[in-house]
Amino acid sequence: MIRSLVPCLLLLFVTQLQASEYPFTLHKLVSSRAGPTILVIGGIQGDEPGGFTAASLLVTDYEVSRGEVWVVPNLNFESILKRSRGVYGDMNRKFLQLQANDPEYNAVSKIKRIITDKQVDIILNLHDGSGFYSQDYIDADENPNRWGQSIVIDQSVIESERYADLEAIAQRVINTANSSVGTEREGFLLKNTRTSEGDKEMEKTLTYFAIRNGKAAMGVEASKSYPTEKRVINHLRFVEAMFTEIGIEFQRSFKLSARSIKRKLGRDIQLAIFDNKIVYDFDSARKTISYVPLKKSAGIEFSTNNPLVAIVNSSSQIKVRYGNRSVTTLKPEYFDYDYFLTDVGMIVDGVETRVPMGSMVAVEDEFLIQPIEDTRVNIIGYRKSGHRNESNLSVRKQEIGRRFSLDRQAQKFRVEFYRNNKYSGMILIDFSGKTRIGANRQKSASRL
Repeated sequence: MIRSLVPCLLLLFVTQLQASEYPFTLHKLVSSRAGPTILVIGGIQGDEPGGFTAASLLVTDYEVSRGEVWVVPNLNFESILKRSRGVYGDMNRKFLQLQANDPEYNAVSKIKRIITDKQVDIILNLHDGSGFYSQDYIDADENPNRWGQSIVIDQSVIESERYADLEAIAQRVINTANSSVGTEREGFLLKNTRTSEGDKEMEKTLTYFAIRNGKAAMGVEASKSYPTEKRVINHLRFVEAMFTEIGIEFQRSFKLSARSIKRKLGRDIQLAIFDNKIVYDFDSARKTISYVPLKKSAGIEFSTNNPLVAIVNSSSQIKVRYGNRSVTTLKPEYFDYDYFLTDVGMIVDGVETRVPMGSMVAVEDEFLIQPIEDTRVNIIGYRKSGHRNESNLSVRKQEIGRRFSLDRQAQKFRVEFYRNNKYSGMILIDFSGKTRIGANRQKSASRL
C-alpha cells in the first residue's frame, strides 16, 4: 500500500494575508446541499486547550452533508504555542476599540470581517472557563462568578433576521446537549451577562461585537476542572447539538469518548516541508529526530494535516508543536536541493512498483530500491559493508537501527535520495501494518 502524505488528508489553499509568524487559518467544511452557515472559533485565549482542540477536530474529523461549517481553530496561534492567555494581552478584550499599532490589530480586523460576512448565520466562540457556573453560591468552585460549563449570551434577543431569540435557542441546545451527560454538574447552564446594561468588560468581547453587527453569537465555556479530553467532549456535545438545532447535517469519524479523544491529542500528525521534499508521519514521535536535510539559505515552508501544528525555528533546531504540546525536535543538516526525481522504482514484498516521492509505503517483510543513475540511496539507520549507495539491496526491518525510526515503536523509517551531493527527496517505509488512507475530501482553508 502506497499513499501520498499531507495533501490527501487536508488540502490547504493558503493565502498569506497577515504579516505574522503564526497566522490563524479559516477552514470551510462545505456540502452540496444548501443550509445555514455556522462559524466556530477556538483559541482566542491561548491557555484554553479544550476550545482550540475541539475546533481543530471539526476541521480534521468532521464531514458536512448539509449547510456549511466555517472553523477558525487557532485565532491567537502565537499564544496557543506559548501556553499564554495572551502574549499581547487578552485578545477577547480587543473588539470594541483597538489601536492600529497593537500587534494583534490585523488579526482582530480579519476575524471581524469573517464574523460580519453575509453568509455567516451564527457564531460559537469556544472557551475553557474556571470552576462551574451556578446562579446560586454553592462553594468557591461553583457560584455565579465562575464560567465553566456555561453557555454565555450577551442578551436575550438581538436585532437580526436570523436566530434573533438568542436565549431560547441557547436553552434548547443546552437541553439537547445535557441529555447525554452522566451527572448534573457536567451539564451546561445558561449565563446571560446582559452586557448592554453596563458590563464594560463584556462590551469588549468578540461575541458582543458580533451581536452589535446583527449576528447571533454565544460563548461555550467548558470547565477547566476537567482534563482536556473531557473539555473537548463537552464542547463537541454542544457544537453538535447546535448543528442539529439549526439544520446542519454532519458525520464524525471518531467516538465521542475520553479514550478516543485522548488518543487523538498530538497523534496522527503529518508534516511536509519544502513541497514534499521532506515528509514525516508522526503517531508516537521520538523526542528528537536527527539528520533532517533542510534547504540551504531558505526559510522553512511546510504544510500539515492539522491546523494546530506549527514549526518553531531556531539556529540549531526546529521544534514541531501541536498547539501547546511538543511533538518532536528536528536537528537539521543543510544541503542544496535537486528537483530531478519525481518517483522511484521499488520491489515491495516481491512486487515491483513505482513510488512517487513524498509517499509512505507499507512493507510487511522487505523492500528494495531499484538503482537510479547518478543517485545515491540512503536508508537512514541501515548499513551494509561496502555499500555507500544502498540501492539494489533487499532490506528488512530488523536490519535498520531502531533509534533511527521516526516513532518510538520503531515502525517508520526514512529513505533519502541524493543526486550529485544534492538532496532530491525521500519516501517513508512503514512496517506497522497500520498505514492509514487519508479521506479523499477537499476542504478549503486560508491562512490569515
